[in-house]
Amino acid sequence: MSDLDFLINYLLSERNDVDGIEIPNNDADKFRLYRSLVNIRPAVKADEDYLQAEDEYLTALTESKGITDIADLSPIEDGIYLWKGDITTLRCGAIVNAANSGMTGCWQPCHSCIDNCIHTFAGVRLRYKCGQIMQAQGHEEPTGRAKITPAYNLPCDYVIHTVGPIVQGQLTDEHCRLLENSYKSCLEIAIQNRVCCYFGVLHNA
Repeated sequence: MSDLDFLINYLLSERNDVDGIEIPNNDADKFRLYRSLVNIRPAVKADEDYLQAEDEYLTALTESKGITDIADLSPIEDGIYLWKGDITTLRCGAIVNAANSGMTGCWQPCHSCIDNCIHTFAGVRLRYKCGQIMQAQGHEEPTGRAKITPAYNLPCDYVIHTVGPIVQGQLTDEHCRLLENSYKSCLEIAIQNRVCCYFGVLHNA
């Protein structure tokens, strides 16, 4: 049994609403099933055997995509870098996640948003950690605020999660103020934790 088969079987065994699902033979379809199950998994702790297998699988998967080390990039200005790529493959102090107010990741299976991609490739411990933070907080995260977590299986050290404004219709000054607060909150957390952070957008991961 492959590591991916083991991970899928574990995730299926946790649920009582997936009877009759067979593991595909194709690796791409296997990963899509794995990712879907991760995306809908509650923010609960996983067994150590699962976590070890997931760590090994995701670390190898990210390495196969190619890791970009910020130390190898040239700044366009002092401390400012411009880079286009997959944010889940960037080795740096912290990457910034465009989170929702629940702060536990995107729950839509295989959605291509940055929130979904970061939680997928970080592994299930990220959602569990975010869930613990939100349970202790006792309320949803306000727009313009931010939280920091370990990055787990991502090559960066931390993930900074911030809730930006949702613009429907005309852009307003309030939208701009809230977005400014999101950037400031991320930078303040980065300074407090002595890390450099990367703001980015990820498409079609």
